[in-house]
Amino acid sequence: MSIAGRFEEALTSVTETGLDGPELLPTRLSRAIARMLPVDGAGISLAGPDGQRIPLGASSEPAAVAERLQFTVGAGPCMTAQEAREPVFAMYGDLQRRWPAFADLLRQRTDYYAVVALPLREAISGLGAIDLYFYREDDVPELDVFEAMAVGDLVTSALSETAVWSDWEPGRGPRWLHSPAAKRRARVWEAMGMITLALELDAAAALAVVRATAYATDQTVDDVAADVLDGRVKPDELRAPGD
Repeated sequence: MSIAGRFEEALTSVTETGLDGPELLPTRLSRAIARMLPVDGAGISLAGPDGQRIPLGASSEPAAVAERLQFTVGAGPCMTAQEAREPVFAMYGDLQRRWPAFADLLRQRTDYYAVVALPLREAISGLGAIDLYFYREDDVPELDVFEAMAVGDLVTSALSETAVWSDWEPGRGPRWLHSPAAKRRARVWEAMGMITLALELDAAAALAVVRATAYATDQTVDDVAADVLDGRVKPDELRAPGD
């Protein structure tokens, strides 16, 4: 069977309750990736302007956590793949050497030991990428890179075709841009607006404050943003790195 045929078969097999609807297409695609390729988790994300990163969907909660950890430290394989537009292969030693903060959090919060990040074709809004996660480093060489890149093209096609053939409001984009994961991340930018005003900082400095707070309190950026928006933490209680 062709790669496209096997991916369609994997996507068709994603029949879990609660995954219907166009906004959950990235989650279904992520689960199909994890079922077809020899990986233990997968996620799809976009990199937007001004450091904005939008998680679209993940195959499991650990895969979603791994993305949030990468965003929290502001560096990692997926972000590098999106910026360089080249695949990134990272065993645990590579993670420790290139992104030590992310490597430490990844081991503390998940069972993943290796990550492969593949950029997606620039046919969708933002610079897309897929993250592939592995419990065992020895499994990485078993990944057929040609097949994985072809799956990435199929993911791009599925998202692009849905955007073309579905109805959506101008300025909002297709409904898969408003997945539960994307909505959660949107709360970060809402909280950032409050923080920039309270601390009189620009957006980049405000994000650095949130990241420092998250790292110091063993949370993710998403967690800190939720605390601010829900009133558990006041924006002026946050402090810049080193304060």
